[in-house]
Amino acid sequence: MIITTSDNVKLNVKKTGKGKVVLFVHEFGGDQRSWKPQVSYFSRRYECITFNARGYPPSDVPKSIESYSQERAVEDIYDVMNELSIDKAHIVGLSMGGFAALHFGIKYPKKTISLTIAGSGYGAEKKHEDYFRRLSSDVANQFIKLGSKEFSKIYGRASSRIPFLIKDKDGWDDFLNILGEHSDIGASMTMNAVQAKRPSLYDLEDTIKEISTPTLIVVGDEDDHCINPGLFLKKCIKASGLLILPKTGHTINLEEPSYFNNFLSDFFSQVENKKWLPRDPRSNPLEIMKT
Repeated sequence: MIITTSDNVKLNVKKTGKGKVVLFVHEFGGDQRSWKPQVSYFSRRYECITFNARGYPPSDVPKSIESYSQERAVEDIYDVMNELSIDKAHIVGLSMGGFAALHFGIKYPKKTISLTIAGSGYGAEKKHEDYFRRLSSDVANQFIKLGSKEFSKIYGRASSRIPFLIKDKDGWDDFLNILGEHSDIGASMTMNAVQAKRPSLYDLEDTIKEISTPTLIVVGDEDDHCINPGLFLKKCIKASGLLILPKTGHTINLEEPSYFNNFLSDFFSQVENKKWLPRDPRSNPLEIMKT
């Protein structure tokens, strides 16, 4: 189905199953098809919503850079929920989608049952911030210069994607095919205006500490630039848990779908039964042992 956002951009949305709503927000390198293992699993008990972000056909590809931003990505989630008359949802995001989920949780806490922030950290580390912005600009230029089909062969072999390639060549090929079908303009605009310009997580520390929504943070232990940001989020968000999957890179939900689905399912169950609580104050992280 197609919904129209508050700024008149059409987004392609798919709804599968019935029950409480789980809304999945995809990463830069994927699209709504990247959530297939999760939709197949969770649609047996939940209503699963996926959508292609703006810039990702068959959603519209606005030609103006002003149409893309971290703030706009948050509003797109809100608009999808509003158009489908969804009051509250479990919000699950990977990488770029994880940042959007986090910012959505900050702005619209009453719309969230839970937050899952997976593989989110690129550009957040202060010592790499300027480098990440320059690199994002270079990547944006390469999508225009080479086109998505050719540049996907380079982008898809980033260090954090190699664990997926090693474990599951066929799955990695499917990922690469989706990446190669990206709109050249949409990918470039998204990289320049969303990825490169989003604020560092560390600059939002006080705001993040105000989040009370139950949150699951997921990182792979070979997704190096997401590990420290994941630890940072765990320390900031009161009702959060941190899952680190071994020998795992960036494309967590596709690389380890069984682990991802099982942990997510348990997380949802604990949240819905009010068992996913803030850390007990007796568990003081500054304490080593009692004497």
